[in-house]
Amino acid sequence: MIVESIKLDHFRNYSGLELEFDSGTNLFYGDNAQGKTNILEAVYLCGTTRSHRGARDRDMIQFSEEEAHIRMQIRKGEIPWRVDMHLKKYKSKGIAINGTPVRRAADLVGLGSFIFFSPEDLNIIKNGPSERRKFLDMELCQLDKIYLFNLSSYNKVLAQRNRLLKDYAFSRDADALLDVLDMQLVQYGTVIIRLRRQFSEKLGKLIGAIHGNLSGGRETLLVEYENDVEEGEFARKVSANRERDIKTKVSNAGPHRDDLCFLVDGVDIRKFGSQGQQRTAALSLKLSEIEIVKQSTKERPVLLLDDVLSELDGNRQRYLLDNIHDIQTMITCTGVDDFVNHNFQINKLFQVAAGGVEWVRQVQKTK
Repeated sequence: MIVESIKLDHFRNYSGLELEFDSGTNLFYGDNAQGKTNILEAVYLCGTTRSHRGARDRDMIQFSEEEAHIRMQIRKGEIPWRVDMHLKKYKSKGIAINGTPVRRAADLVGLGSFIFFSPEDLNIIKNGPSERRKFLDMELCQLDKIYLFNLSSYNKVLAQRNRLLKDYAFSRDADALLDVLDMQLVQYGTVIIRLRRQFSEKLGKLIGAIHGNLSGGRETLLVEYENDVEEGEFARKVSANRERDIKTKVSNAGPHRDDLCFLVDGVDIRKFGSQGQQRTAALSLKLSEIEIVKQSTKERPVLLLDDVLSELDGNRQRYLLDNIHDIQTMITCTGVDDFVNHNFQINKLFQVAAGGVEWVRQVQKTK
């Protein structure tokens, strides 16, 4: 799958923008705060329905405007696909695939896979568990409609249950309602736990070899899925926790408390790892994500790199660039020196300045 083109109207700092992409490497360079990241955000949003920043629809609409549009042309093999996204300030977004409106984000699953890598992702290891759960959810939601359905359903039930717990003393039917919500929570949560475990096992088989190459064979990295509760124990734990949940007014058990553990030579680097170890593990995680998509879908994902190279040392830069040459990539940076020095192939070069994008007719030779 490749993204052939995108058109933006009143999105972020772009009143109007049309771009055609190469199937190889597309490089956007320019000073900071000029709009480079906004282009990558639009591609990711149109492919997944979500902003990598977690931004609300209204925040992505150009100031003083009520609506924004994104139109993205995709090709899978010989088959063209068009995704139209209509952002509204005070209503839910509208989505159409090949001109046919769709109501659910699940309808985009399977159309393509998009991997976003930003400097913030380099902190995924040392940040809190919510960041690592977000990683699991974003990848699994793109790969599996069943996971997306169960995660969406689980989050809705969890929110309803937490609201009921806060109002427990004022509800006559609280216990009966909790019985229903507990049953649904376990139903959806059990599927989430099972699919997260399967994904983590695939991840573990890939990440060790990648990390070994990045560290020159000096370290061994293991990934362990830390589920808050086992699948077969979820119903019992929810029931046993009811009094505690009522007192604390929150749901204390479930996959919303899961985590991923990263061990380097047996040491938990989330707490005790150096910055270098944490960054190497984060890079290994993203490169493993690419391989999982290839294996699971038999297709290549679209990779979006937002000013990541400036945060990596020379060894990690070279390893990353050497391992993305066979997929469509969109990269933002402030200069092209790192790519020239590495003799990295650039198929299409764009200069971004003050909300304008100019195609620079300069292509580096293949190494």
